[in-house]
Amino acid sequence: GDSWGIFTFLCAALCNLPALPALNCSEELGAGQSIQQTYDLTRYLEHQLRTLAGTYLNYLGPPFNEPDFNPPRLARAERVPSATVDLDLWRGLTDNARLAANYRAYSRLLCYLRVLDGQVGTAELRHRLAHFCASLQGLVLSIGGVMSSLGYPLPAGPAGPPAPPGTPAAPNDFLKKMDDFWLLKELQTWLWRSAKDFNRLKKKVPPAVVTLRLEARGF
Repeated sequence: GDSWGIFTFLCAALCNLPALPALNCSEELGAGQSIQQTYDLTRYLEHQLRTLAGTYLNYLGPPFNEPDFNPPRLARAERVPSATVDLDLWRGLTDNARLAANYRAYSRLLCYLRVLDGQVGTAELRHRLAHFCASLQGLVLSIGGVMSSLGYPLPAGPAGPPAPPGTPAAPNDFLKKMDDFWLLKELQTWLWRSAKDFNRLKKKVPPAVVTLRLEARGF
């Protein structure tokens, strides 16, 4: 009857499934996912730096670890890339210009932090600095990946050394600590602003697209 005919048809279909085209689902990893990963890493570094900065400022001692300590920026600290830029001016830059500025800044800040890592006197703090440096290196690479995925060239030339030849060292311990204080302060501001940059950028670039692809088998 009809039931037997339907059963026979289903059996024949199942036997011939290997010869039918297989439906394959794959995800194209593109700029959207790269931006999301970079945003997540930036937020992670923000969280990581809050703990590290508190520990390091306690290591420096007063007045650097006092909540209301807010000294003027000294000329010596100008070697550290500043994030103090008018927000409207910053937002008026192209995506390429902002990404390039972030890439250059974190490359230089990483150089300073590595010097800092070699100067601290406690093993625990050196370990925390080394871990943070590794995460920051990952951020530099991630920003480079975003630029490549968007078709932007990386900024030309390697990041410059923290102290060019002939640059005098801090004349006293207080000014050396002031340099360290401003390094952490600028890094906090850069990460805060970068998180906003990548949050806006990921809204402009669509997320990774899920595509369905037919793979013919047996043909």
